[in-house]
Amino acid sequence: MTPQDTDGVAPSPAPAPTGARPGGRKPAQKSSRRRSREFALQGLYQWLVSGSEAGVIEAHMRELDGFKQADAAHFDALLHGCVAEAAALDAVLARHVDRKTSELSPIEHGVLMIGAYELRHCIDIPYRVAINEAVELAKSFGGTDGHKYVNGVLDKAAADLRPLEVQARRAAPPRD
Repeated sequence: MTPQDTDGVAPSPAPAPTGARPGGRKPAQKSSRRRSREFALQGLYQWLVSGSEAGVIEAHMRELDGFKQADAAHFDALLHGCVAEAAALDAVLARHVDRKTSELSPIEHGVLMIGAYELRHCIDIPYRVAINEAVELAKSFGGTDGHKYVNGVLDKAAADLRPLEVQARRAAPPRD
């Protein structure tokens, strides 16, 4: 006799272990840089919404669970760099957004600021990686299609901020 015979219902599969992905794969561990971007985004959100001082926000972020797994130097560069260069970053973004940056949601605004900052200052990070990381932040924290908006804006901003790298990538033959 099968379980189906006893109650007329097929047995349900065992629940996947906590943290497992469909297909049995474990979720990928977040890199310390990804974590630093997440904390920087939270800090920028707080700064954009409340206007708190960057030093106060930094101290608060450092107390949060999981901060020790973040790249603290990258977090500092992103948070303090974005706050210090907010007007310059907004000027870069303003050429590619469909409204004033002050009218963007604070999440998308913060994500775009981080992406533009990395494109401008973190030359060790390939431009496509900087854009992809911003897109992932928008997927995790932003609205339903915010990641598409972020991708489009930063793709255009990359052409301004890293013209040689973008041109070289676009001129390269397609990979197999």
